[in-house]
Amino acid sequence: MLSRFETGRGFLAALDQSGGSSPKALQLYGIEPSEYSGDEQMFDLIHAERVRIMTDPAFTSERILAAILFEDTLGREIEGKGVAEWLWATKGIVPILKIDKGLRDEADGVQLMRDIPDLGDLLGRAKAAGALGTKERSVIHAADEGGIAQIVDQQFDLASTVLDAGLLPILEPEVDIHAPDKAAAEEQLKARILEHLAGLGDRKVAVKISIPSVDDFYADLIAHRNVARVVALSGGYSREDADERLARNHGLIASFSRALLDGLSVHQTDQEFHATLEASIAAIYKASLT
Repeated sequence: MLSRFETGRGFLAALDQSGGSSPKALQLYGIEPSEYSGDEQMFDLIHAERVRIMTDPAFTSERILAAILFEDTLGREIEGKGVAEWLWATKGIVPILKIDKGLRDEADGVQLMRDIPDLGDLLGRAKAAGALGTKERSVIHAADEGGIAQIVDQQFDLASTVLDAGLLPILEPEVDIHAPDKAAAEEQLKARILEHLAGLGDRKVAVKISIPSVDDFYADLIAHRNVARVVALSGGYSREDADERLARNHGLIASFSRALLDGLSVHQTDQEFHATLEASIAAIYKASLT
């Protein structure tokens, strides 16, 4: 599984909308808040959307390398199997678990991750369910050296715990694409990441970043012996814009959520749904091949 993640062709499908982002995700899918009541119904509906995506003929290991799952999904099933087990056994797609619990309020130009209660138990369940690794997101809004240092320190502290649990951490220090000093923030971020990588010994992490302002800016991270893979989020760009920017960055592959799901609707026929998803996957895959 690790070998496929490190060397396989394709991109990551981020199907990890959390409780906070699920209402908006359902609205984009054509389901209004008035059509369900409470978290249980909401999560049932978002799971039904994810199952429809994952079981679609377009969603295969030929173009999808891995899928990032929300914690609620981990305890659910597809065709009688746990979702993570089903993804790997049936589709050959690597399962990853989102473990962060959202963001703290902004300070020093960044939003650190909130504390993760019962982290040990969560990592144990991820390992038992068959996940290869985890994903954890924080956000950089400005090129503040102190704030960025805090972001990277927190990401690597958590990564150490994930590695000790036998899982591969995907660090996600997102740089806000609207930051006025985005390029400067990326320079500071990369420098701090490289410092921490030097202390990993033989251990590896993966990194999920915003598509950089300067093409091929993360080439040294992609080639680093302690980095299993570098993937990019769409970050608010349209799918077309994200694909075009991604294609200019050699070795960088997509890990898209909203850009992947754009245009899908609960009201589509299976044929319409498949055609929309097929077009999205084909475009993102092509952009991930450079």
